[in-house]
Amino acid sequence: MKRLLAGIPFAVFTLSAFLATRSDAKLETIEQIIPGVWFRQGDLDQYGHCNNIVIEMKDYLLVVDANYPSGARALMADIKTISSKPVKFVFDTHHHGDHAYGNPLWTQAGATTFAYRGVAEEMRRYEPARWRADAARRKDVAELNLDTAEPPRQIFDQSPYVIDDGSRRVEFYFFGWAHTRGDGFAYLPKEQVLCTGDAVTNGPYNGMGDGFVANWPKVVHRARQLKVKHVLPAHGPSGGPEILAGEEQFLNTIYGTVKKAMGQGKRLEDLVEMKDGQPA
Repeated sequence: MKRLLAGIPFAVFTLSAFLATRSDAKLETIEQIIPGVWFRQGDLDQYGHCNNIVIEMKDYLLVVDANYPSGARALMADIKTISSKPVKFVFDTHHHGDHAYGNPLWTQAGATTFAYRGVAEEMRRYEPARWRADAARRKDVAELNLDTAEPPRQIFDQSPYVIDDGSRRVEFYFFGWAHTRGDGFAYLPKEQVLCTGDAVTNGPYNGMGDGFVANWPKVVHRARQLKVKHVLPAHGPSGGPEILAGEEQFLNTIYGTVKKAMGQGKRLEDLVEMKDGQPA
């Protein structure tokens, strides 16, 4: 997120008081949240990894987010320690590299990647430029020797899209443009588990570059209408519905405060830290 320097109430930043600190987090390890659902918190700072969720179905596993290639490999290794079942599906919550650039590894392993149609549309909009930029700075992307990102192999338009094998039901939702135009949520209605992608994070991880800030809190509000006990964000520790409430309040306050400041004639330079004529 662009760092706001003026006009933002201190109260906005106190919303993070309930969040787990980095020292509390179990980075790059997999832990069981409830029977048959595991959460792996990626180390964003060191490796650029997102969090992953593994959901056990009757005969197979479902993974939330493909991660970067190095994150995908690490998760594959961890999965072997928790289950002998194969990964059949990998759900890309959105198009960003830390969530989707591991797609080729999962398809090579026999899984089917899938996402809301907006994810594929975003890839067509931004690739191959972003893939090539990451390949220039990340060994794990470069060594795949591909010219562009691999899109999800299956897409869906209907929300919710449902996978139900009789043992467990997983619903996949698109509530609107928030962090990206394709933000997907995975929801287990019986277990009341919500996997949020980057539409909801637990900590200072809200990337605004592809976002629609005016609509983003509305998306979070729609997600809050689901019955939720466990919130599994794409960055930061897992928690409960307080993560959803904090995210919605934070986004509403940021947007409302900046909108008010602009109405008072404030310039971009008055509101964010600038570097070389651009927001830092």
